[in-house]
Amino acid sequence: MTRSLTAAADPTRPIPAHAGARLDEIRRALVSLGDESRRLERIGFELPLARCHEQRRYWSFLQALYSLPASASLAAGHDEEQPWR
Repeated sequence: MTRSLTAAADPTRPIPAHAGARLDEIRRALVSLGDESRRLERIGFELPLARCHEQRRYWSFLQALYSLPASASLAAGHDEEQPWR
């Protein structure tokens, strides 16, 4: 993944330990990318808009993944010390 378009969507940040905090941070990333997407549409920047769409898909995937029940996360060997990547 290329450089993040917003600070809230930086995938190199550590994952919060609490499940609720993880989902809050993911939602914050999606909101910031949604705002950035609307801004890029208004000014007509197509390449950054495509990158924004790609990053929104990534964070939407994380939202779905981290919304799974805790038992599924443990079965997958989730390590909370890793960054979002």
